Amino acid sequence: MLRFLAAYLATAMSFVLIDAVWLGWVAKPIYSQGIGHLMAAQPNLVAAAAFYTLYPLGVMIFAVAPDGITAGWLKTFTVAAMFGFFAYATYDLTNLATLKDWPIGLAILDMAWGAVLTGVSALAGKAVLDQMAKCGF
Repeated sequence: MLRFLAAYLATAMSFVLIDAVWLGWVAKPIYSQGIGHLMAAQPNLVAAAAFYTLYPLGVMIFAVAPDGITAGWLKTFTVAAMFGFFAYATYDLTNLATLKDWPIGLAILDMAWGAVLTGVSALAGKAVLDQMAKCGF
C-alpha cells in the first residue's frame, strides 16, 4: 500500500509541476488568445485542487497500478497517454460542441498536451513504484 501511495504522490506532483509550467508560461498566451474572454481573473482553487487530486488518482488506477512493476515503461506511457487523450478530448470536444467560438486548434493542442502530460506523469509514478518494489515495499 505504501508503494502505491508513494507512486500516487510522484504522479500527482509531476503532473501539477509540469502543468503549472505549461499553463503559467508556455501555453498562457495561446489560451489567452483563444479563450481569454472565458477565463476567470483568478482560478477557482477548490476546483483546481479537486482536479489535481482526482486526475492523478485516475492515472494510477487505469495506467500505473493495473500491471504494477510487471508493465514495461512503454506500456505504462502508452496506456496513460491514451487515458489523458480521452479525458482531455472529453473536455475539449464537449466545449467544441456546446460553446460558441471554442477554437478547434486549441482543442487539438489541449488533447495532445493531455496525452503527453499524462504519459510523462505516469512514468514518474511507475519509477517510484518500481523503486519501492526493489526496496521491498
